[in-house]
Amino acid sequence: MGANAGARFLRAASTRRRWRSGSALPPGRVALSARTSLWNGWKTWLDGLYARSGGGGGPTRTGHWQRQPEARYRSKLGIEYTVPDLLGEREYHEAIYAGFAQSHFARPAVRAFRRHLAARILARTRAGPTSHLLSLGCGIGDTELLVAPHVGKLIGIDFSAAAIRQARADAAHAGLRNVEFLAGDLSSLELPAHSFDIVIAVFFLHHLPPAELEATVRRLPLLLKPGGIFYSLDPSRYRLTGALGRILVPNLMRKYRSPGERELAPAATGELFRRAGFAVEVRFYDFLSTPCAGLFPGAPRLYRLARSADEVLVRLPLIHRLGSNFEILARAPA
Repeated sequence: MGANAGARFLRAASTRRRWRSGSALPPGRVALSARTSLWNGWKTWLDGLYARSGGGGGPTRTGHWQRQPEARYRSKLGIEYTVPDLLGEREYHEAIYAGFAQSHFARPAVRAFRRHLAARILARTRAGPTSHLLSLGCGIGDTELLVAPHVGKLIGIDFSAAAIRQARADAAHAGLRNVEFLAGDLSSLELPAHSFDIVIAVFFLHHLPPAELEATVRRLPLLLKPGGIFYSLDPSRYRLTGALGRILVPNLMRKYRSPGERELAPAATGELFRRAGFAVEVRFYDFLSTPCAGLFPGAPRLYRLARSADEVLVRLPLIHRLGSNFEILARAPA
């Protein structure tokens, strides 16, 4: 027993010397290194898949989709950038909001998702009866109309005139007097400086070209009051559901993509806000529930089951990085 104990002591001492010298890693660091390698391998594989499948597309006469030609554009902020056919992006959304969006968003599973999201926005931003809120890319305002009764004033903007017409009609039908919907974007509308407690952007940032995304982030402190809150929800570039969709149903994935749409890398997106002076929290919103609502809009029970599963999945170490959509919660400098 004494000899065995002495041998074990010598082996342990030798291992500790190797750890200190760097020639071997402690068990905890070995596990961390393995997780990091797995995650980096997943990102590299997905980046290749993303590049092969393309970041967006437009409809052809046969109903298939292809990438649009690039165009030069200069925003009123003075930033020139290249985008895939801005005219095609606008036409896509005008077509979507001319009928499809209204019927699709009225389905029970989609409405359940929007109710959950509205409650989430109110909770995470701590919006209240005196809050002034701006929504970027509001579409037909289906989320905004659920948030509006709980805030003091809400302004929604979108570059689709068809979407704004529908949003105004729905607001009038609901009898909401504290809501205003405007057709345009940040570079074309004159919005009052430092007048909003909260700015939200639901599935909006991932439609912006990289330079315009950076310009939008830089402009947010000019819109928010000191210490104001920004909230966004966008698809993750590294989502597991996206990878499976590109492999199993690539045509379906392309069908529901606008010409300039692209998934965003959560960490890199958060870093844009940090460089602009924001205090930032990046968190995953879901794995299954939002895709279920989109693919099975008539199945609210399936959505609720998926939402329950998501509450567990987004809390699992490492696994949560494969989530479908991520939130940015950013506080402007005081």
